[in-house]
Amino acid sequence: MLEHLCYCTNIHPAENWEETLTALKEHTLKVRDKVLAATRNHEASYPIGLRLSAQAARELLEGENLADFKYWLYSESLYVYTINGFPYGAFHNTRVKENVYKPDWTTEDRLTYTTDLISIIAELAPQSTGGSVSTLPGSFKEFDADENKIFANLYATARLLETLSNLHEKDLHLGLEPEPLGHFENTAETIAFFERFDHWATSKNLPLGIIYRRIGINYDTCHFALQYEDADIALKTLTEAGLRISKVHLSSALELELTESNNLDLIKKFDEPTYLHQVMIRDSTGKVSKHKDIKDALNTDHHSLLTDHPRTARIHFHIPLHAEPEAPFRSTIQHTIDTLRYLRAHPDTCSHLEMETYTWAVLPAELQAPIEDQLTAEHLWVLETAENTYLT
Repeated sequence: MLEHLCYCTNIHPAENWEETLTALKEHTLKVRDKVLAATRNHEASYPIGLRLSAQAARELLEGENLADFKYWLYSESLYVYTINGFPYGAFHNTRVKENVYKPDWTTEDRLTYTTDLISIIAELAPQSTGGSVSTLPGSFKEFDADENKIFANLYATARLLETLSNLHEKDLHLGLEPEPLGHFENTAETIAFFERFDHWATSKNLPLGIIYRRIGINYDTCHFALQYEDADIALKTLTEAGLRISKVHLSSALELELTESNNLDLIKKFDEPTYLHQVMIRDSTGKVSKHKDIKDALNTDHHSLLTDHPRTARIHFHIPLHAEPEAPFRSTIQHTIDTLRYLRAHPDTCSHLEMETYTWAVLPAELQAPIEDQLTAEHLWVLETAENTYLT
């Protein structure tokens, strides 16, 4: 069994602390009971991958809320070792799209929000696990962000993480999450970003050690599959570059092999108004064309290009790990399986794993099921796959 595996509670609509706690009580406890019953492990503590909006984080730090939450976790045999700090505000039932990158790491608001999350995880995470917070990859490419501001805010965050790690005697770290069209989006761009971060700190005579101890990568298997990267090569390259894998998001993207009969028009049913669904199309020469969203991809002259080279489209639409979409669609699940295999072969790479299929509410009808059943099935699939992968 995996040492630490949770699902991310960003799937549950909740923007303030009361709503967040209610969702945990109404949904997470049911998933816990289903998973522990299925694994016949009733006495085990169950981990939560907590998602807190900026409002919920502020409210949790008020009065006795955090102390009360810690007691509730203890009474229910639950623990929290990671927080998703990517989406700052509303994440459901509204147009999120590129707004999920706002405010970005050039702003005081993003720094304050992440400071709150770090203060919370420092209190909640067990000493045995340490605590991680995941966040956006600095900004979004089209924002043309000022990297000096990003570096300054990230360095201030590294200082806080170092201070609280020493104070609480816990290993605390922040994971920047590369994503298609993010400020950095793939292995090469990630390494280049950290090299520039390193040069920035060196130019100011700042110690470099805390950057690499406290700031790392949240490796999302969906995002790296969208880049057509090989999991073994990507993880090996990142770690050999001295970068920490703070957390691994287990998720899967939608894939379609483009032919005369399977054209891009088929992805229209996945075009929905809430989330950003970047489309990455690769031809047989390895060239990848990038599109900000499904509508952007559909507006290209894709039909005339089909005769030039065979093409594959990968769409940033999270598909349940345990359920493949109907043909002619498929998923990038192999990248997740390869990641689990790599982690088995290199167990020191990362121990914080989190399932992050947040699209349940906007999935096509054939992939819909009650949320607790979906989350349980996905959790059990990861456990079974990891066990089988470990043996190969």
